[in-house]
Amino acid sequence: MISNQKVAVVTGSSSGIGKEITLTLARNNFLTYATVRDPKKGQFLKSQADKEKLPLRIVQLDVTKDSTIKNAIQSITNESGRIDILVNNAGYGLVGAFEDLEMDEIKAQYETNLFGLIRTTQAVLPVMREQKSGIIVNISSGAGRFGYPGGSAYVGTKFAIEGLSESISYELEPFGIKVVLVEPGFIKTNFVQAMVIAKKSQDPKSPYSQMMQRIAAVSSQLAQKGSEADLVAKTVLNAVTSQKPNPRYLVGKDVEEWVKSKNSMTDAEFHDMMIKDM
Repeated sequence: MISNQKVAVVTGSSSGIGKEITLTLARNNFLTYATVRDPKKGQFLKSQADKEKLPLRIVQLDVTKDSTIKNAIQSITNESGRIDILVNNAGYGLVGAFEDLEMDEIKAQYETNLFGLIRTTQAVLPVMREQKSGIIVNISSGAGRFGYPGGSAYVGTKFAIEGLSESISYELEPFGIKVVLVEPGFIKTNFVQAMVIAKKSQDPKSPYSQMMQRIAAVSSQLAQKGSEADLVAKTVLNAVTSQKPNPRYLVGKDVEEWVKSKNSMTDAEFHDMMIKDM
């Protein structure tokens, strides 16, 4: 390893935004550890790294399991001696009207999206604090800035990530550690297709059935018009190479427009606009 080569760790690297972030960082000479829950899903990254001769390693890590996080971070620090960048990307979307959500479904959503981020960050912080430097990039969402129907559990995790990130940024700044939020809108990945639909929401007898069908149709249309995943990856690269990164980065024209509207409207006006749009 080159002595001044910075080390990046990315969770949820096997597909979508995580895959693009991983490749972008490796292509820009960061020693990049792509963490994946299932090592078999890291084969594309491995073959791409071999093909392009990228400084990229595959590491097994499940953000819902403390032992795999501890083992992964220990393995990375033993090998590289440091961690300069942590990108908390692992996550998925749970879709369903709030009344239709089972508690187990909500808990699973929070375990991955929120508690997974917390576990991984807490495991990395002692390393960054010791070296007196580091940057933590939390992949949030436009859903961390405003709610929408059918997304209560997912939106809840993203709002929590926003508040958590803001709070710890004050605590970590004296140790030379920066915290950044990246907030994508709709991105052209398999995220929408991979969404978990609450069991009760799949029942035509649900009182929310027609509403959820409309939301699914609108979401599909918005996803088709979404930004490319490499736009998120370039935003992350910009943040981690900046001397003074912004606390937040919106990614995509759609989310920029929504946030602009939210900031210029009253809550009631924004509420009415979302009902009309969704």
